[in-house]
Amino acid sequence: MAPRIGRRLRKGATTTAVAAAAVAALSASQGPGVLANGPAGEHAASGTPTPPPGAPASGNSPYYTDLPPLVSPNPPSAPTTGSPVLGADQQGIPATLLDAYKKAEAELARDRASCHLPWQILAAIGKVESGQANGGRVDANGTTLTPILGPVLNGVGFENITDTDGGSYDGDTVHDRAVGPMQFIPSTWATSGRDGNGDGRKDPNNVYDASLAAAYYLCGNRDLSVQSNLDKAVLSYNHSQAYLTTVLTWFDYYKRGSHEIPNGTGVLPGSRSDTPVRRPAGTVPTPHPSTPGPTPKPTPSKPGPKPTPTRPEPSKPTPSDPGSPKPLPSKKASTFEDADTAPLTATAGSPFAGQAKVRVKDQFGRPMGKATVRFQIIGATDARFPGGATQVTVDTGTDGRATAPALLAGEQTGNFTVRATVVGTSLPEIKWTATVNARQADALARTDTKELTAAPGAEFANYVEVKATYKGAVVPGIAVAAAMIVTPETPATGTAVAGPKVNDKGPYFKDDKGNPIRTLKDLKTDAHGVLRLPKIYADGQTGTFVLRLTTPGGATLDVQLKVA
Repeated sequence: MAPRIGRRLRKGATTTAVAAAAVAALSASQGPGVLANGPAGEHAASGTPTPPPGAPASGNSPYYTDLPPLVSPNPPSAPTTGSPVLGADQQGIPATLLDAYKKAEAELARDRASCHLPWQILAAIGKVESGQANGGRVDANGTTLTPILGPVLNGVGFENITDTDGGSYDGDTVHDRAVGPMQFIPSTWATSGRDGNGDGRKDPNNVYDASLAAAYYLCGNRDLSVQSNLDKAVLSYNHSQAYLTTVLTWFDYYKRGSHEIPNGTGVLPGSRSDTPVRRPAGTVPTPHPSTPGPTPKPTPSKPGPKPTPTRPEPSKPTPSDPGSPKPLPSKKASTFEDADTAPLTATAGSPFAGQAKVRVKDQFGRPMGKATVRFQIIGATDARFPGGATQVTVDTGTDGRATAPALLAGEQTGNFTVRATVVGTSLPEIKWTATVNARQADALARTDTKELTAAPGAEFANYVEVKATYKGAVVPGIAVAAAMIVTPETPATGTAVAGPKVNDKGPYFKDDKGNPIRTLKDLKTDAHGVLRLPKIYADGQTGTFVLRLTTPGGATLDVQLKVA
C-alpha cells in the first residue's frame, strides 16, 4: 500500500494492529491497476506510464481524498434504529446524479460501443471532484444550486492557466478555475462540453451536461474495459498518482453496490488534496464504531515497562509550504509547430493521403515528450477519425512529435478544418484545410453491345447502361452527366462545329412532367459502378445521333443512337 494512504489509515486507527488490518483491507479492495502514490514518473501496475504534464480536464485542481469504508457495501433494506450500517451513507448516490451517470453510460453504449464506459467510473470521479455535487445539491433540471468552483489556477500551488473564457464560466477574467460537479476548466469545456439534458445548452454546472462531457472525454478512442486504458483515462482527468488511486478505489466500491438517495442528502467529503488530511469518522473500522468520543488507549494486562511511543509520521507539507514539491515538472510546452504535414486530401469514401503532424518543444527549445495533443475535425463534413470520432488525443513521443490517426473521407465533398491544440496550454492552435474530392473514373463502357435504334416518334427499345472504372476497379457513387450533343457527323446541322454543344433536335429524355430534355446531370453509379439511363425517345428527325456521357475525372463515352 502506498505510504500516503498508510499514513491516513494510521491516523484513524486506534492501535498498530488495527492500522495494519485497515491497510490490508483497503489493499484488498482496490483491485488491479491501482498506482502507488509514489514519485513522479512512477508507472501503473498495469504498465501504463504516467501521462504527460499539462492541464487535463480538471486542470489538475485539488480533489477530495476521502476513501470509502473498508467493508463491502450493501444497500440498507430499511431504516434501522440500532447501529448504523457501515458504509450505507457513503454508498448512496443522489438521485439526479445517479440518473445522469447512467444516461451518459447509455449514450456512450449507443454512440461508441467500443469504449465500454461503466457509469461507476463517472460516479467515482464525481465523488472525488465535487462530493457528488456537494451531496446532490441540484435543482430539478440537474443544475447545481450554487456554483462549484475550484481554486484560482494562478501557479501558486497549482497550475498557472491564464483566463480562456472571459470569466463567463468561472467569474475570473485573469485566471481559469475548474467549474461544476465534474470540475472542467473552461478551456477544456470549450472543446469537450456536451448537452446531456437536451435543453440546447452546454452548461458545466449541469450534472447531465458535465457527466456526458466527462464520459466522452474519458473515452477518446480508448477501450475502457482494458485496465491500462482506464488508468490512462483517469490520469488524463487529473495528472496525479494519488488521484488515480482514490478514483479507482471509489470505482471498485460503487461496482460492488450502490443505491439511490434523495438529492441533497449525500455525504459531504472532509479532506482535500490541498489541505491536511481529515478522514471522516466511520470510514476506518474501530473496535466500537458507534461509540462517540475518543477511543481509550489499550490498558496493559499486567504491570510492566511503558511502551515506547511510536515516532509520529511527518505531516505532508501543504502546497503553500516552502518545501512543498511542485505538482508538475518544471518544464513546460512553449513551442507548438507543424511537423511537415502533407496535404490532407482524399477521394470520397477513401482514407486521406496525409496525416496531421505536430511538434512540441519546451521552454529550452528541446523536444517535449508526453505532451497531450488534441486533434479535432471542424466544419460541415462526414469525414472521421477511426472509430467514427470527431476528435482524438495523442501523446508526443521522445522526439516531441505527435501524428493524428489517418482520416477517412465520407460521401460529403468539399473543404473542412483539422485543428490541433496542446491540452492544458494557451499555445496558439494549428489548423489545416482538408479536402474531399468527388470520386473519379478513368473509363466508362457500355455493359452490352446491343444496337440502339428507334423509328421516328417512337422510343428506343433498349436502355443505355454503362459501368465506371478507375484503373480497372469499379467506381461506386460517381457522378455522370449525359447530353445529346451536336457533332460534325450529325445530319441535323450539316456543318462542322468548333466543339460539342447540346443538340436541340433528335433523341431526348423526359422530365417529371413528360417534357423533352436532352441533358441529365444528377446521375450516379450504383454500388457496383453501374448506371442505367432513363428511357430515350425519338422525335421526327432521322439519322445517327450522339449521346455523350462524362465524369468529373475526365472519363468520356460517346454512344450512337440511330433513328430510321
